[in-house]
Amino acid sequence: MAVKKNLSIDFLGVHCENPFFLSSSPVGSNYDMVAKCFEEGWAGVYFKTIGFFIADECSPRFDIVNKEGTPWVGFKNMEQISDKPLQKNLDAMAKLKKDYPTKIMVASIMGENEQEWEDLARLVTDAGADLIECNFSCPQMTSHAMGSDVGSNPELVKKYSAAVVRGTHLPVIAKMTPNITLMEVPALAAVQGGAHGLAAINTIKSITNINFDHLTAMPVVNGKSSISGYSGAACKPIALRFCAQLKQHEELKDIPLSGMGGIETWRDAVEFLLLGCENLQVTTSIMQYGYRIIDDLCNGLEHFMEERGYNNLRDFIGLALTNIVPAEDLSRDFKIIPDMDLDKCIGCGRCYISCYDAAHQAIDWNHDQRQPIINDKCVGCHLCINVCPVVGCMTPGEVKFKEGRKQFTVDKGKILLA
Repeated sequence: MAVKKNLSIDFLGVHCENPFFLSSSPVGSNYDMVAKCFEEGWAGVYFKTIGFFIADECSPRFDIVNKEGTPWVGFKNMEQISDKPLQKNLDAMAKLKKDYPTKIMVASIMGENEQEWEDLARLVTDAGADLIECNFSCPQMTSHAMGSDVGSNPELVKKYSAAVVRGTHLPVIAKMTPNITLMEVPALAAVQGGAHGLAAINTIKSITNINFDHLTAMPVVNGKSSISGYSGAACKPIALRFCAQLKQHEELKDIPLSGMGGIETWRDAVEFLLLGCENLQVTTSIMQYGYRIIDDLCNGLEHFMEERGYNNLRDFIGLALTNIVPAEDLSRDFKIIPDMDLDKCIGCGRCYISCYDAAHQAIDWNHDQRQPIINDKCVGCHLCINVCPVVGCMTPGEVKFKEGRKQFTVDKGKILLA
C-alpha cells in the first residue's frame, strides 16, 4: 500500500519540500549535478563551498574503510573547497535558482579574513541564495586561515559570523567542526556573532589506512599523504553525540540545527530528527549509491511516520533528547539477564567465546549439544546479544534487582531489527 505523508518543513523560515539536502561537497559542485539532484527529488543543496581562494587539488584524494567485504564503513577525502573560479560558481547558483525556483539553494562560503567573509555573503545573496552556510570546519585546507583551524577558534568564529551577517539579509548557518572537545563553545560564539542556525558535523580528522609499500597513509600522492576528513556510516555515532549536546545546551537548544554525518538510510535520518535536527545533509552515501537514494529516504521516512501515527516532521523532532541523560542519572539498581531461544540457536558459539574472552565468563558451553548456557556470573552487559548472528535468538529476559535495592517496573527496551 502506498503511503504519502507530509515531509515538508520550514527551516530558518525557508519552506523545504522535505528535509533532505546535499551537503557541501563534491556531490553538488556544478550546475548539472545539482540540477539532476533536484530532478530526483532532493529539496535543496548546500552548494560546494566557494571563496576567493581557488583550490589546487591533489590526485588521488579519496580512500575508504570497509570490513569483511561490506560496503564503505568510512570514507576519507582530501578535497578542499571549490576548484572553480568564484564567478563561475555564482553564475551556476543563480541559474539553478532561476531554473528551479522551488528548490532551496544554500551557499556555503569560506573566506580568509573578515572582509572576504562579508564580501562573499553579499555576492551569494545577489546570486539568489536562500540561506548561507559558513564553512568553519573543513579539516584539509592548505591555509590555516581557513577551515577547522578557524572553527576551533571561538573568537574568529564570532568575528566571521558577524561579518557574514553584515553582508546579507539571509539566515546564516555556522557549520561546526568535530575536531574539538566542546563544540558548544564555538557554536555559542557563532550565535553571539549573529548566526541564526548551526550545522554539525563536518568531517573528522583521520588517517584511514597505511600503505605498506610507501610507508605512508592512504591515499598515496607521489609517496606522501596527509591527515584529512573522515565521513560515512562510521561517523554517525559521533555526529549524533554532537547534535544531542548542541540541542541539550541551555543557550543553544532553540537554535535550528542541520544534521549530517553518516546518513545512509531512512533510519539514520529519523535518528537525527529525533535528536532535534530540522534539516539533514547527505554526501558519502550519494558517492556510493547516487542521487536515487532520495526515494528510499523519503519512502522509509513516510512509512515510519505512518506506523507511529505522525502527520508531520515536527510531531517527533527532538523527542529523544529528554531521554538522553548524564551517566550519573542512569538507574543502576538491576541487571537484565538475556533469554536464549535454543530452537533458533545455530550452535556457532560466538556468544560463549565473546563472553569468556571479553566479558564475565557468564556463559558455559555444552559440547555435546553445542548449546550455550547462562550461569550465575551474568551481569547483564548484553555483549552476547550484540554478537549473536541470529535475529531473535538472544533477547533481554529476566530482570534481577541488586541486593537491597527497591524494586520497580523496568522497561527492558526493544531489540531493533535491521
